[in-house]
Amino acid sequence: MNGPLSNVTPPTTSAIPVESQALCPAPQLLPGESIDHYRALQTVIFRDIAPQSAIEWLLAIDVAELSWDMQRCRVLRHRLLNTYRQQAIEMALRRIDMVPIAPHLHYMAEFYTLQNAHDWKHDPIAAIDIESRLASYGFDQHTISMEVYLQATEVISIFESLLNGAQLRRLLLLKELNNFRRSSGRSVIFRNEDTRKSRTID
Repeated sequence: MNGPLSNVTPPTTSAIPVESQALCPAPQLLPGESIDHYRALQTVIFRDIAPQSAIEWLLAIDVAELSWDMQRCRVLRHRLLNTYRQQAIEMALRRIDMVPIAPHLHYMAEFYTLQNAHDWKHDPIAAIDIESRLASYGFDQHTISMEVYLQATEVISIFESLLNGAQLRRLLLLKELNNFRRSSGRSVIFRNEDTRKSRTID
């Protein structure tokens, strides 16, 4: 569950000026997420956008938050696929090992199948042996990956919707920022403070 970051001393300093920090809520990080990475993402985005007013800071903060959400979704999607990969290994092992087993021995065979799938995930040497054995029966890595995506199709579509929605909202925020600057007589949406070069978004 998301919650304010606690019991952690941020190793990196916020890129937000002191007078604008009240506009930015505390980071809502999940266990295992890095405040260093969060601050680094904020810093590069703020450097590009170079906000100069409260409104611009609010928009820039939201752009950074959406960018972090997108990175989070990609990481979680990858971990989800790894979880489904273990299930796909279980499925392949069942097709190899369960068919010739007498019905009254299925319970024991199921136990060993689950144990082998567990070993595949946690023991690199066992994983090599299991994958080699599966390949000899036609279950190569591409076949396993196809099974992973078939099993995870519904959940992956949820992640794709989250990513697409965040991307759309981020683009709308950048457009709103550009429109705000144009109305203020400033057409530059990004400024590189190091090179003093700028570019616009239509």
